[in-house]
Amino acid sequence: MSAANGTPPAPSTGSAANGNGRRPLLETRNLSVDFGGLHALDGLDFEVHEGEIVSVIGPNGAGKTTLFNAITATVEVAAGDIVFEGASLLGLDPNRVTARGIARTFQNVRLFANMTVLENVMVSQHCRTRQHAFGALFYTPSFRREETEIRERAEKVLSFFGSRLVGYRFDQPAFTLSYANRRRLEIARAMATQPKLILLDEPVAGMNPVESAELTGMIGRLRDEWGFAIVVIEHHMDVVREVSDRVVVLDHGTKIAEGDYAEVSTDPRVIEAYLGHGAETS
Repeated sequence: MSAANGTPPAPSTGSAANGNGRRPLLETRNLSVDFGGLHALDGLDFEVHEGEIVSVIGPNGAGKTTLFNAITATVEVAAGDIVFEGASLLGLDPNRVTARGIARTFQNVRLFANMTVLENVMVSQHCRTRQHAFGALFYTPSFRREETEIRERAEKVLSFFGSRLVGYRFDQPAFTLSYANRRRLEIARAMATQPKLILLDEPVAGMNPVESAELTGMIGRLRDEWGFAIVVIEHHMDVVREVSDRVVVLDHGTKIAEGDYAEVSTDPRVIEAYLGHGAETS
């Protein structure tokens, strides 16, 4: 059974970095996004295959988060196309993109602070619900069954994080959680939408080294145990090195390098892009 049905599929059998000749799960074709006279993305070709973990790196202002925003329909695309499972995403609103099978997290954690941990994960499944106002109003048997399914799926997703988000934490308001656990909860919300692709925007930002190492391991498990394809924006190169099948480097909205970590970390264009912006390459 696939992750889209709420049950982890068989683990991936290895890197899908070359796609093995298969059609990409997601691809952008000559994608451009403009903000006034600024080309935030400029003719970007990018792809992700099933079972693959791709890291997107680059100096500040390179267009990394704009890429995520374009994929999830929160910014307007000026030119090009975004294709998911062979069909364009252009013209869809963010909810429909989620329903198609793409979930994301944000640089700044976005939760319902006054809802409990369990409620946060349950409400994130709205895009998958079949019952409407009539069922809720009259509390029909089909509505009750679906509500039970939603709760069970939420509990299963939260169990992925071990003791961090289960037990008594189910009933804790999100605002009472530590920063690291709020990050975990945001990932849990993304998982619960039953996606095929998860976009993680700086998932270890603000974490201490122990927390960062734990979440780095979880990124691999999201692919291996749940079958998600994953795209990660990350500034911590140790995380990129550990999790990536492939690394794509952006600068000024264009792709300047692509390959495995060893290849891109020694690419003169990548080193110049980082050093030119006062950043470190390791």
